[in-house]
Amino acid sequence: MKTTTTILFFFFMSVNILAQTQRWAIQGVIQDTQAKGLPSATITLLDPKDSTLVTFGVSNPQGGFEVKNLREDELLVQISFVGYRTFSQLVKKPTGSPIFQFGTIKLEESTEELEGVTVEAIAPVTIKKDTIEYNAAAFKTQPNANVEDLLKRLPGVEVDSEGNIKAQGETVRRIMVDGKEFFANDPKLASKNLLAEAIDKIQIYDRKSDQSQFTGIDDGQREKTINLQLKDSHKRGYFGNVTAGYGTDNRYALKGNVNKFTEKSQLSLLGLSNNTNEQGFSIDDYINFNGGIQSFSSGGMVRVVVGGPGATSSIPLNTGQRMNGIMNSHAFGANLNNEFSKKTKMTGSYFFNYLDHYIQQNSDRINFFPQGNLNFNEQSRQDNVNANHRANLIVDHQIDSLNSFRSTTNLTYTQSDRATNSITRNSDSQDNTLNSGERTNLNTGDNFQFNTDFLLRHRFKKPGRTISANFNLGANQSDYEGSLYAENQFFTGTPSTEIIRQQNFQDRDALNYGTNLSYTQPIGGRKYLELVYNFRQNHNRVNQEVYDWEEENLVLNTDLSNKFNSIYTYHRPGANLSWNRQNYNLVTGVAWQATRLKGDLLLADERIQNRFENFLPSLRFNYNFSNTRNLGFNYGTSVTEPTIEQLQPVVNNADPLNLYVGNPELKPAYLHNMRLNYNSFDMGKFISFFANANVNYTKNAIVNSQTIDENLVRTVMPVNVEDQWTANGNVNFGFPIKPLNSNFSIGPNGVYQRGLNLINGQEDEIKISNFGGNIRYDYNWEEYLMIGLSANLSRQRTGYSFNPQQNQLFFNQSYNAEATVNLLKKYTIGGNFNYLVYRSETTDFSETIPLLNLSVSRFILKNNKGEIKLSGQNLLNQNVGVSQRADVNYVEQTVTNNLGRFVLLSFTYKLGSNPMNNMPRPGGGGMRMIRMGG
Repeated sequence: MKTTTTILFFFFMSVNILAQTQRWAIQGVIQDTQAKGLPSATITLLDPKDSTLVTFGVSNPQGGFEVKNLREDELLVQISFVGYRTFSQLVKKPTGSPIFQFGTIKLEESTEELEGVTVEAIAPVTIKKDTIEYNAAAFKTQPNANVEDLLKRLPGVEVDSEGNIKAQGETVRRIMVDGKEFFANDPKLASKNLLAEAIDKIQIYDRKSDQSQFTGIDDGQREKTINLQLKDSHKRGYFGNVTAGYGTDNRYALKGNVNKFTEKSQLSLLGLSNNTNEQGFSIDDYINFNGGIQSFSSGGMVRVVVGGPGATSSIPLNTGQRMNGIMNSHAFGANLNNEFSKKTKMTGSYFFNYLDHYIQQNSDRINFFPQGNLNFNEQSRQDNVNANHRANLIVDHQIDSLNSFRSTTNLTYTQSDRATNSITRNSDSQDNTLNSGERTNLNTGDNFQFNTDFLLRHRFKKPGRTISANFNLGANQSDYEGSLYAENQFFTGTPSTEIIRQQNFQDRDALNYGTNLSYTQPIGGRKYLELVYNFRQNHNRVNQEVYDWEEENLVLNTDLSNKFNSIYTYHRPGANLSWNRQNYNLVTGVAWQATRLKGDLLLADERIQNRFENFLPSLRFNYNFSNTRNLGFNYGTSVTEPTIEQLQPVVNNADPLNLYVGNPELKPAYLHNMRLNYNSFDMGKFISFFANANVNYTKNAIVNSQTIDENLVRTVMPVNVEDQWTANGNVNFGFPIKPLNSNFSIGPNGVYQRGLNLINGQEDEIKISNFGGNIRYDYNWEEYLMIGLSANLSRQRTGYSFNPQQNQLFFNQSYNAEATVNLLKKYTIGGNFNYLVYRSETTDFSETIPLLNLSVSRFILKNNKGEIKLSGQNLLNQNVGVSQRADVNYVEQTVTNNLGRFVLLSFTYKLGSNPMNNMPRPGGGGMRMIRMGG
């Protein structure tokens, strides 16, 4: 503690001395030769001695600029704007005034290059219409750094500990490489595997929808996108790196990637193998690993949530930001982009992931019921093994100037094995055992998914008039088998014991196909009409057979078995009207959706027939105050139909003490969604402000009703309730502190939701509020020292209408400190300390987890192509993870095993067949010399 206090004292003393140095500023106005202001021009200030970057700024919408807090006696000022000649002038610190006035600077249009020598500064940031472009050379990173490390250096870009990327306050959904798709738009595969030194420019923009790009009509839909422009030197030969490491407790890590890019093709190979809990997969892979979405409604302990399918009504609050359990992961991927001609392009990728995940959990839950509380404890062990193959192929062909087509095909094949053993106990408030059980579930099987889309587009000669037709076909086939052994004891009334021995077999087939037609017509005054029609039909066949062991014979259990065929048919015609103006666009529309369901329960000889009809209005509005300041509002409606599992009146007894049964009387949930967002980013001062607000209101919401029998066996059934709603909002404000070489950001957020649930036939209103936020401070001293301090806080309160005394209040907190020190251009020392706090005010639960990681690296070989790294992970040996949650009628704390302390020694070698790849990159915003003529 004394050491920390001393460091902070000297740090702030040095800051104070620095702040006392006399500062000065430059001011001026940038115009073209017609006296029109040039907005977003770049003002770059260089040290004239060695041409390194000192600072830079950007002009305002009127062309005015001011760069403050200068302390150098002499600076080289360069002003640049796309399409204009660069202005350069040597400026000395003024003596009579703290401000150097440029007055009006008129830039001339660039026509042809002058002979002689031109000195061109590397402008760190430029704005090209709606695109912010960063020059990678102005943001220095360490050798062998990946793109993720580079993104962390960019103003206005945030990367969290799990690699999720935000730009200007919005989540980045895709990363392109030279404008081409990369691994089916999984951003992490690009950011974590491509080398930072390969990147020339980073472009951040709001990508319009494919339909908007085709028609030329702005439909208001946006997707935050990053495009990585490669250096010319990395478009010849190959580049990449490989890493191998081995450590204590037989921990190992292997990872590598190789890239070969040209102007017309891109080939990337990547692979990894480790037992250090490093993830080699995206969220889609993880869902497939868990057996698909349908597995969440079967097997294991039933978690009751407020809301219908897909709703995130329950609020899990595990802020540990690390994967629990012990994982062995192996992955391989290949991505290929090829431009056969100017008219034909192809993108393809293949990704394989093998994961062995072992989990031990201990869960303590208090269930609240009108007749009294029940305490629940479960100790479980799971071993899940999954092998997942995923392939994607996209072909674009421009038939002629008016016609084009695109085909998109996705294939996924998954094999999985799961073994689960759990011991459960229910007790009353006096800790008397009411029932207990032990069960073992074994499941194995495979799943195959296929989807293909064929899009044909025609553009008429009249601008804005288009027609497009999309045809899609999909298939899903799964085959699983498993066994259940359970021994349950009941102590209420007459004590009894129940033993269950079962085998189950399940195969499913699904086929879906449909079409989407769109016609756009200009109607004058930059207004457009779009007529759309969507048709889709889904065929499902489920064959689930459950057999009881009677002595040595298997006997079909007709109560748990099910053979079900169904057909969902959708028709949705609609129309949209759009107004496009220079500063705003407005799109309003309405659709009518008719849904029909026909289902046959073959074993019960019953038929389910439902028909639903809904009008679906929508409204989208975007207003651009400038290139970096905009306001958006979206209102939309949608219908969530019950799933096949929710409609089948068949009992799922994977957990015999927590049963699940479907409800054929379910109606679709009708959702209203409203979203308001405001974004502002000052490119000159790097001040950002982003705010978002969302409100969801659902009629006929689908929730889970609970019924508890005399043996305390819980049966869960989905039912419709009148309504529920959720409101959430978040704000993020960030700004630099230039005298301290620092950045600061704060982001408060909040969620409030109200829902209804049924417990033993009694309607219960639940109100959940969650308020908190995050705060972060970053300090950077050139490339030598980087410090980051952050905190993430959360306060959740859950209130129950049937008994306010059972209301819950708990807190989750995460504090993080990280630092990197670079010494003598050859050494890097890094550390990360994370302190997690979980505390409940109502159950006296309290848990703290300190996590410490340290590493030291030494760069070797010519041009730092090699790196030796010694790293210690979880040095305080905190081998558990904790989460706590309050939901419909319970509060729960869960403790899960995690990877303990280990030390790893690794070696990384940078690959590259082109000598230019190994040249040192200019750092700190150096300058390029361009010689023209003789």
